[in-house]
Amino acid sequence: MERKNILIVLAFILLCEAAGNIGSIFTFPEITTWYVSISKPGFTPPNWVFGPVWTTLFALMGVSLYLVWKQGLKEKKVRIALSVFGAQLVLNILWSILFFGAKLLFAAFVEIVTLWIAILLTIIAFYRVQKKAGIILVPYLLWVTLATLLTYYVWLLNP
Repeated sequence: MERKNILIVLAFILLCEAAGNIGSIFTFPEITTWYVSISKPGFTPPNWVFGPVWTTLFALMGVSLYLVWKQGLKEKKVRIALSVFGAQLVLNILWSILFFGAKLLFAAFVEIVTLWIAILLTIIAFYRVQKKAGIILVPYLLWVTLATLLTYYVWLLNP
């Protein structure tokens, strides 16, 4: 890979990691205070798992984004795929704001279901542009599936 392309991939990874960092502004302060005090289902992963998993997933998003972007913005399907990706990235940030920042558990559940759908649409759109780009996002969908279940049970357990 050319140096220019490596820098572009890194820029896309940093963009996605920045989205994660925005979400963490709302998340991190609540982990040791509010989050430890609420009821959670038995299948909740330990807190230390979330950081490495999200960091990895945001990096994969950046690589996937690069693979689609390099197909060319003149292609309508590329522009559509990038738009859907942008929407799901905003929804990703919004979940942290609703769940951890505002502690609106039902709204966070509705939002994460919407995020899940947006990720699925992103995978489909990316796959149509560049198959690897869509496949790379499957772990993200699987993790958000778990996060959706966690959000649902946290909402139920903490009326």
